[in-house]
Amino acid sequence: MSLRDSYDLENLVNEAERLVFDELERQLADIDNICKCQDCVLDMAAYALNHIKPYYRVSLMGTLYAHSIDNTEYANDVRNAVKEAVKKVSSNPSHDWPIE
Repeated sequence: MSLRDSYDLENLVNEAERLVFDELERQLADIDNICKCQDCVLDMAAYALNHIKPYYRVSLMGTLYAHSIDNTEYANDVRNAVKEAVKKVSSNPSHDWPIE
């Protein structure tokens, strides 16, 4: 029997995903001249997530701790990774832009 069948893995969460999407939303709100289609936004998120350390949690305490890192070096790493992701993907989208 596999681990997935034996254990409830629902509480195993990479908080970096939430942090990246929150930061991506903040940064994209200030930019008008780039594509924000699903493909480009997911490319940006994937790029940023691949350039930061994962931040997994499995408990309620882990959730509370993860929400308290806004002014830490990790949060700064997330901001920088998202900024670089927006720059990379917007300069080289996987399609012609603008989409009509």
